[in-house]
Amino acid sequence: MEVSTQYWRKCSSCKKEIPYRHSYYQCNVSTCNRKRTGLVFCSVSCFERHLPGARHRDAYAIEETSPSLEQWRREVEAEEVQSQPSPPTTTGSAINSTPTRRIIPATKNSTSSPKKSSSPSDREILVVASKVKDYIRRHSDMNTSASALQALSDHVRRLCDEAIDVAREDGRKTVMDRDFRS
Repeated sequence: MEVSTQYWRKCSSCKKEIPYRHSYYQCNVSTCNRKRTGLVFCSVSCFERHLPGARHRDAYAIEETSPSLEQWRREVEAEEVQSQPSPPTTTGSAINSTPTRRIIPATKNSTSSPKKSSSPSDREILVVASKVKDYIRRHSDMNTSASALQALSDHVRRLCDEAIDVAREDGRKTVMDRDFRS
């Protein structure tokens, strides 16, 4: 991050420059004060412009004073040093480093055919039987057999497996409605 010699930061609302060693306003809500968010306002009216979009329950402005140029440079340098990854250290044969999240792509044949269930819980009914039976009765005046519910659950499993693959291909860990393709 470059440190400007002209001003400390810009107002999060009007983008007016806030000089060094000058008063500014900060939201009391912690999510607005985090390092990544770091909202600062040049006036109370700019702070109030922030409130409708933030949807806080009880928010108020806290008056603060911006740091001097030298203080700000030290803070920025300390953050840069802290954010740089440290070289991995070894203890014996094990490497101590922070774990990295990896999404493993699915193989081509992962869900192309229905999976053979390995546990009894994988073969249980996934739909609410009373709701399905009631729906069929209301729309057709017919009864529903237990085997129909098992077939419907197998179909739901197949759809879920395909949606899981779509989400995984997109690099997500959440299955969304758009992942279910008809």
